[in-house]
Amino acid sequence: MDTTFFHLALTVKNLAKFEAFYAKHFGFKRARTISLGDDAELVFLKNDKNVYLEIFPPEEERPVAMSEADGPHYPGLRHIAFSVEDIDEKLRLMGDDAVITLGPLHFDEVIEGWKTVWLKDPEGNIIEITQGYRDQEGVGA
Repeated sequence: MDTTFFHLALTVKNLAKFEAFYAKHFGFKRARTISLGDDAELVFLKNDKNVYLEIFPPEEERPVAMSEADGPHYPGLRHIAFSVEDIDEKLRLMGDDAVITLGPLHFDEVIEGWKTVWLKDPEGNIIEITQGYRDQEGVGA
C-alpha cells in the first residue's frame, strides 16, 4: 500500500497574514475551507508540488515563547524547509519579509554548494531555506 505525505498542520493567530506570506513567497493557494462554527475556519493551503498546510485557529495561548535560530532543540517539530536554486535571490525577493534567525551558513565540507538560512514566518515558526542539498550516493533503497 503506497503512502504519500499529505500535510503539515499548524495553528495560527493571524490567518490572513500567514496565508499572504506563504502565498507570496512559497506559492501556496487556498485549496479548501471548512467551517468550524463560531466564525472559525480550518483552511488547507496547497502549493504546486502538492504539499499542503492545514491551518487551524488557536484554542488556547502559547505556553512557551517561540524558538529562534534553527528552531527548538527539544523533541518535536524543529522547522519547515523549502529548497530553492539561489538563497540570495530568494532573500532579495522576500525583502523585509525575510526575518533571518540564523545564517546563511555554508556546508561545503559536507556537500559542495550546500547553503542554508533560517527565518521566521509571521507567526514565529522557523523556516529553513536551503540550496544545493543532494542525497548521499549508495544510501537507502
